[in-house]
Amino acid sequence: MLKKRSFSLSGHRTSIALEPEFWTVLEKAAEARSLSLSALVIEIDSKRAMRPLASALRIYALAAAGAPG
Repeated sequence: MLKKRSFSLSGHRTSIALEPEFWTVLEKAAEARSLSLSALVIEIDSKRAMRPLASALRIYALAAAGAPG
């Protein structure tokens, strides 16, 4: 089941739905960097190029969790 969260990005509200496990990793990654989850999402959004934001967040979470590949 997906968990939806809302953020303000580039002056507009957007909702992102991810599996709870991805949100947990993203929250821990933000905390480790002394960032709010919103600040981390904004940073990832600014670097994602043409990739969908949900995909960029999943890829970031996998890298943060040390997933191979």
